Amino acid sequence: MINFAEAPSAHDGPAADLVRLTDSAFAAGGWLESELGLEHRPQQEAMALSVATSLASNEPLLFEAGTGVGKSLAYLIPGLIHAVSAKRPFLVSSHTIALQQQIEKKDLEICRALFQKVPELEPFKDFKVSLLVGRANYLCGHRLARAIETRMDLFGNADNDDLQRLSDWAQITETGMREELSPAVSPEVWDWVNADSGACNRKNCSPQTCFYRKAQARRAEAHITIVNHSLLFSLMAAGLAPQGDAPGVLFANDFLVLDEAHTVPDTATDHFGVGVSSFALERLLKRLYSAKGKKPRGLLARLGDRQDQLAVTKALAATESFFNEVRSRFLRRKPVARLLEPDWIALDVGRPYGDVIRRLKVLSQVDKNEKEREELNDQAQRLQSYLAGIRACVELSDERHVYWLERGGRQGQITNLRSAPIDVAPDLRAALFERGTSVTLTSATLTTAGSIEPFQRRAGAHGLEYAVEASPFDYDNHMQIFVARDAPAPSADGGRLDIDYLADMLVFCAARVEGGTLALFTSHADLARVASLVEEPLRQAGRPLLCQGQGRTRAQLKAEFVEAGNAVLCGTDSFWTGFDVPGPALSQVFITRLPFANPGDPVREARAEAIRARGGQPFAELTLPEAVIQFRQGVGRLIRSQSDRGLLTLLDSRLLGKPYGRWFLESLPKQDFSVFTRSDRDAVFPS
Repeated sequence: MINFAEAPSAHDGPAADLVRLTDSAFAAGGWLESELGLEHRPQQEAMALSVATSLASNEPLLFEAGTGVGKSLAYLIPGLIHAVSAKRPFLVSSHTIALQQQIEKKDLEICRALFQKVPELEPFKDFKVSLLVGRANYLCGHRLARAIETRMDLFGNADNDDLQRLSDWAQITETGMREELSPAVSPEVWDWVNADSGACNRKNCSPQTCFYRKAQARRAEAHITIVNHSLLFSLMAAGLAPQGDAPGVLFANDFLVLDEAHTVPDTATDHFGVGVSSFALERLLKRLYSAKGKKPRGLLARLGDRQDQLAVTKALAATESFFNEVRSRFLRRKPVARLLEPDWIALDVGRPYGDVIRRLKVLSQVDKNEKEREELNDQAQRLQSYLAGIRACVELSDERHVYWLERGGRQGQITNLRSAPIDVAPDLRAALFERGTSVTLTSATLTTAGSIEPFQRRAGAHGLEYAVEASPFDYDNHMQIFVARDAPAPSADGGRLDIDYLADMLVFCAARVEGGTLALFTSHADLARVASLVEEPLRQAGRPLLCQGQGRTRAQLKAEFVEAGNAVLCGTDSFWTGFDVPGPALSQVFITRLPFANPGDPVREARAEAIRARGGQPFAELTLPEAVIQFRQGVGRLIRSQSDRGLLTLLDSRLLGKPYGRWFLESLPKQDFSVFTRSDRDAVFPS
């Protein structure tokens, strides 16, 4: 735990000033309260002082801050003071782009307002902010101009409207970020205009012509840069970190806060491995040359000769044959197949891909147009990277990784080759905690049954300082909890729920509140089956039904949910965490089942084997802690403000009938709950 007796003393200069200013801001009667009228929260004060202490001592910190603590301000205010006074880059990483934007547009504006009002904080008021997402999310003006110039070779007539719309949008957008463009342009067009290309470089692009370069220029001048976990770990995996013994995670002498840190181990696992998809390969090759349609299209339709085009055609045929064989031999009966023996398939794409790569490199050397040369080199490098990924997956080249195949896409038509580290903790420890800088991981859910150890073990954070502050919300008076005793137990046929029971309960429970209900599922199939049964009775009751997987984004579903005020929203994984709807529009959280991960998932299967090999118990060490944290996240969707009130309904009888049920029940924010069955629910629930 943090020991404030060890905080920097007065003679420590700037470090002591950081702690003192932080204390003055967050103390009872302090600047946040006196100048901005914000409520004093002792838990927020404790967190802010912990963060300031870790920054002053340049040490890592884990901090669990319950819902309502106000953790964003607790790390932003000391972080900004430290960034400006010490002239060090401050990185903040969040789980999603939406949370990045919330930090930029809401939380940092509160910080600026405070700094402007307090004379002692005035030196920090002009802090500069940048927000970064992945390169493929930005429009590149140079590539857009090239796409318009060569549109006849690259696109069909249907895509020309998208190009014109992009050209018009480029004149008015501030960020050039893809998510702002509605409706979206086709993926094929966006591939040719986004900044994720070697042709988007300092020679061709400037902050005046390219939105990625504009974002990078802001980053270079910024005191604080806001990224997301996916971008952070993809940059780490690409080797972007100060070299040698130089401190810093991404930039020289930076320091980092990871918000929503409970997602860090899984996000890092996704990015520290290999991923190759049949869809991505086919798109890349068709961008080079495609003879389909009225006229040939692609980069080589103009720049290549018949032999170049034939090489791509052969590579496309080899790609189709290779992935068809993968599907036929390994994925015919199941969507996921773990790979256990190397050289499980012949690498028949090696030679045709090599031929295309060589021809692209030859073309890039003889062509006199530098812009075209850059595009050719970029496509060659991409194909080379894909080939290396396929080879690694065929050879099972890293014994520390687990390798597998999986079907993707709406009809299962995409085939993916994947790998991931079996134990991501050593990678995280090296990337985060051995960089000679302060790294703070914070979330509302880091502990399991009051212990931080399971998370420390997964995140490579063993032995680090940690602190816990509970939520200040009045759960005893604002939350009612109901647990079903008669919910059908998971069955041997893959754990399918009794759908009729679940649908009946959802309709009943939705009627117990005037506001909206968030129904959390662990299976897309169960969600779809329940939705088909409840749609009509909910419609008759005047309650809109909104479901994940019907073509709308999470942001669109959230907006419709809030606007309706009494809707039922059914969602799976992504709705268990980070879905923030304060007020009566979300008056009930309805959890259909304990969120245990699929034991057949290749990564978890390999991790369970490793735990058993050293004499451990996979369920206790891996499965249960992960499920409890996910459960706590789902429960946390209900009460999002001091005034919120609502019902939490839990439809899993294992909470009462299994020994491990107490782990979940003890993680609830209040310990008294009502037990009900379908036969007595009218008497138990509020009318």
